[in-house]
Amino acid sequence: MRSRAASRTAVAVVATLALGACGGSPTAAPVAGATSAVAGNPKTLETYQRINAMTGQQRTDELVKCAEEEGELSIYTSNTDIEDLVAEYEDLYDVDVSIYRGNSESVLQRVLQEQKASFFGNDVIETNALELNVSQKEGLLAPYEGALRDGIRQEAKADGWTGTRFNTFVVGWNTDLIKPGQEPKSYEELADPKWKGRVSMEVGDVDWFAALYSYFLEQGKTEEQAKQLFQAIAANSKVAKGHTVQGELLSAGQFAVTLSSYSHTIDKAAADGAPVAWRPSSGEPVQPLVVRPNGVGLMKNATHPCNALLFVDYELTGGQKVFEDKFRVGATEKAAKAIEGLDVVPVPEQELLDNSQKWDDMYASVIEAGTAS
Repeated sequence: MRSRAASRTAVAVVATLALGACGGSPTAAPVAGATSAVAGNPKTLETYQRINAMTGQQRTDELVKCAEEEGELSIYTSNTDIEDLVAEYEDLYDVDVSIYRGNSESVLQRVLQEQKASFFGNDVIETNALELNVSQKEGLLAPYEGALRDGIRQEAKADGWTGTRFNTFVVGWNTDLIKPGQEPKSYEELADPKWKGRVSMEVGDVDWFAALYSYFLEQGKTEEQAKQLFQAIAANSKVAKGHTVQGELLSAGQFAVTLSSYSHTIDKAAADGAPVAWRPSSGEPVQPLVVRPNGVGLMKNATHPCNALLFVDYELTGGQKVFEDKFRVGATEKAAKAIEGLDVVPVPEQELLDNSQKWDDMYASVIEAGTAS
């Protein structure tokens, strides 16, 4: 097996410049460079089909043998935890991994441009749901099947790709400013004027907004009632840009409550000693929680198809522990215990893809209420 030092030399993490879209809405229109659906490499597709049909130890043995014969894996990703995943993968298998990492938009743009030029640089794409859905729509991805996919939560079973973890949007609070028993119990409560100036909304959380807005309609609110609810909450809110910055400001007590923090941001800060939480010591958190899967897709033209498959298998097994150690919510039933038994709604990915401008405009109008207040 290759030494860790040799493997680390092989891992080229490409630092990319943030595109203009980096701070923009997650429902922004697909980037330029889209390509028509590709037929795929026949040998690669045959390998996927053959291995997908296998289960248990037979699958593992065949994959490991084939992957180590290939010897390489190329990942294009926006996952900030990728180096921890790759370090363990390379410890387990005699494989060198190369990584291109950028924001999700730049990862997608690179894939589309390379595919259009018939240059097949990556074996897997590992990023956010929106970009994976665009890759699937462009016909670039091959199915991943097997018992491991069967064992993940339904929200992670996407068409053409597989969720490996969730960004889970939660209502968080500063425990120095919100005492036990005073935590908000519902979104409706946060529309009360008593919360004026004590709440924060994030400027780009269109996906969270679309999920909750659709949920409220399904629960019987009219469109006007749903809009009024969000506008009333926004009128109480300070608007922040970026979940990391928002989390730091929450820890510092710049506001008492955040509407749509990532659970892992809150949990990591709490583990580091910050006075923040999203689950009360008694009772349940504000529900529903909104979940957006992040995951991995197999490229139809992968040069190293066995490693592509083995890496997905790994993310759904040992990789789930890596995500847990990073305070993230994994996609398997066991790894998703943080949201087990809670009311959860997924981001309406296809709706956002089909009607991005509609949701961008709706959320912008809501945010204006916070900006003007």
